Amino acid sequence: MKIISVVGARPNFMKIAPFIRAIKDFNSRQTVPHGPAIGSQEELIEHILVHTGQHYDDRMSKAFFKALNIPEADINLGVGSGSHAEQVGQTMMAFEKVLEKEKPDWVVVVGDVNATLACSVTAKKQLVKVCHIEAGLRSRDMAMPEEINRLVTDRLSDLLLTPDTLSSENLRDEGTPDNNIVFVGNIMIDTLEANRRKAERISMESILKNNLLLQKQFIHPGEDKDYALITLHRPSNVDHPDVLTPLINFLLDEVTPDMPLIWPIHPRTEKRLKTFGIWDRIVENPGVILLHPIGYHEMLRLNMHARIILTDSGGLQEESTVLGTPCLTLRWNTERPITLREHGGASVLVGNNVDRIRKEYHHTLRINRKPQRPELWDGRTAMRCVEAIVNYDPAGSERKDNQI
Repeated sequence: MKIISVVGARPNFMKIAPFIRAIKDFNSRQTVPHGPAIGSQEELIEHILVHTGQHYDDRMSKAFFKALNIPEADINLGVGSGSHAEQVGQTMMAFEKVLEKEKPDWVVVVGDVNATLACSVTAKKQLVKVCHIEAGLRSRDMAMPEEINRLVTDRLSDLLLTPDTLSSENLRDEGTPDNNIVFVGNIMIDTLEANRRKAERISMESILKNNLLLQKQFIHPGEDKDYALITLHRPSNVDHPDVLTPLINFLLDEVTPDMPLIWPIHPRTEKRLKTFGIWDRIVENPGVILLHPIGYHEMLRLNMHARIILTDSGGLQEESTVLGTPCLTLRWNTERPITLREHGGASVLVGNNVDRIRKEYHHTLRINRKPQRPELWDGRTAMRCVEAIVNYDPAGSERKDNQI
């Protein structure tokens, strides 16, 4: 069996790393004399990793491959940056040539980036089976490009592997046959669990000193008890001065008097802050510690011990739930409702309304850390993904509870 898996942007990297390890483990078990076979077939899996090149600089891509022990991509499409249409179109043209040459049995796509959409469409046009890892997530917000990517990919996929039962129900509500849906758990948590100890060993001092954006900032080596952590990158939060300016005022006037604010800043956000004339206020505030975009382990370490995190990142919502870090999600909706407090998670939606943020911020500071582990968020999702592909039955035999 030949599988091509696709990564395009940084969120994909944390999801594909455990999948690659699971394939290696599957193959090793097949070659052990009289060893147990996982699936109905005992053939080895030939795996090809394709990187579309959507995140193409060292900080965004190569550093993550190295940190997570992801092997060098077998094929790099070199698509790079551009508009959504440019990225999708160029990826489809380049990926079509890969499929014609390699003739895989499966194309595996993860998440909801442009590469996910482009490669699933191209594969189906070539009559190649598509497996979507992290299927069924829905924000109900068609203004989000990622929502369109999810909807199209899920509609086309032969095998939909869901991270939680809410996602499985979304697919059923949309008419997806039960036999195409397998609840496998959250593959992101596989990466978290595999890297938790390594992240814990990183000192706060080394994270700050090695990643300071402004070297003139003075860092006290003991700053490891009480701090807030923020990430901010979505256009809805950073592209409009009437939205971004009140957010910054709240951070500077109300958060930094309480505790230091550690901010690994996204290039898009930095550019907007400078354009809107807000940058100097941030730089001059001694309570803000600005960092370059940081690696996976460094961010995990910061999330482990933050008193509170403010973020518009879906992945950090998930990690905060397992770590128990109180989280203010700077969005009006989320495709990951399992992470919200009403479903047992650690996050609350606050959008970008400062009055709501302020109210939830003060309430959240009084909440104790409470790690939660939704069903099958156990660090073994990747192997269940491999099992689901190997055991795929196009004739539609029923799986008990649609769960592996």
